[in-house]
Amino acid sequence: MRTRQKVCVVTFSDTHEAIAFEERCHARGFPGRIIPTPQSISAGCGLAWLIPPGETLPVKDVGAYEAIHEVTLWL
Repeated sequence: MRTRQKVCVVTFSDTHEAIAFEERCHARGFPGRIIPTPQSISAGCGLAWLIPPGETLPVKDVGAYEAIHEVTLWL
C-alpha cells in the first residue's frame, strides 16, 4: 500500500548531470533512484534523484546538482 512520505529529491540542470549522479551513487552503493521531477518542483531537468525516507546522502561528494528539496510524495 502506498503512503505519503517525506523524502529528499535532488534536482539537476540537465539530463547529463542526472545520469552521471546516478552512476556515481550506484558505484558507491548509495541508496536512491532516478524519478521524474515532481510537478511541485521547478527544475532545469525532468529527472531527479529520490533519496529514500530515513536515508542520508553525502550529495556534495557525489557530483553536480541543482538543488535539494524536501517534499512529500506517494511511495
